[in-house]
Amino acid sequence: MSGLFEAASAPEAADHVCSAKGCRAIARHAVVWNNPKLHKPERRKVWLACDEHEKSLADFVALRGFLIEVVPVEALTSADG
Repeated sequence: MSGLFEAASAPEAADHVCSAKGCRAIARHAVVWNNPKLHKPERRKVWLACDEHEKSLADFVALRGFLIEVVPVEALTSADG
């Protein structure tokens, strides 16, 4: 029975929508960041990005010194969010 629960709770690719303003494209990348003035060091905030917005979203947080990494959406773990 737990297999049904796991399958039902697993996010689908269509659930991953780009975080860029006004964009509704499927996100394939996760921009992982942390603002040390607001978050504990272990906190990993995530913006999802489509191919078109991956660089601009990553550049935005990198310019502020907040970027940790950019990974494929599939690489996110329960620690990210």
